[in-house]
Amino acid sequence: MLTGNFYRNPAFKSLIQGLNKGGHYLGAHSDEHLLYCDWTKRDSLLVTQQQFSKDLRKNYRRMEGFGVKKSQAPYFLPPYEWYNRSIANWTKAEGLQLVNFTPGTRSAADYTYPEMGNRYVDSETVMQSILAYEAKDQNGLNGFMLLLHIGTDSRRKDKFYNRLDELLSRLEEKGYEFVRLDELLGH
Repeated sequence: MLTGNFYRNPAFKSLIQGLNKGGHYLGAHSDEHLLYCDWTKRDSLLVTQQQFSKDLRKNYRRMEGFGVKKSQAPYFLPPYEWYNRSIANWTKAEGLQLVNFTPGTRSAADYTYPEMGNRYVDSETVMQSILAYEAKDQNGLNGFMLLLHIGTDSRRKDKFYNRLDELLSRLEEKGYEFVRLDELLGH
């Protein structure tokens, strides 16, 4: 899932084309990465339905430039992975299904950087949290949706995506198979 900002950045054009050609699921994550609702009062909206829809539709127009139609990408990951019932309803009204990562690991913290203080999570901690969850849960990571960021702040020198091959290899050794989001969710 990529933002419209990412799709329209010329520096990422060949990467996106390669992902698409490689059969990866390309989806929407908002055009401008808007914060939809208050961090402390989740039921308080920071956008109108019109603003939400306009931003989301712009994201899909960016995707069309890479040959990805809305009908091929029905799953929407809200920005910041933060939403409320209104956002879920508005997503459904747009003909889409809202999705989010499976909680339980620190994978989503791979965007943090040292200057964030105690919120920073280094890549080894991210890796160990995923492997520890896999080991302790009776279902392991079956059906799990890990959120990993394709890009991070330049202040994060310890890029977890550089360890993705290692993670995937370790999980493949345990018998895991990786499927596209639409395959996992049966679309």
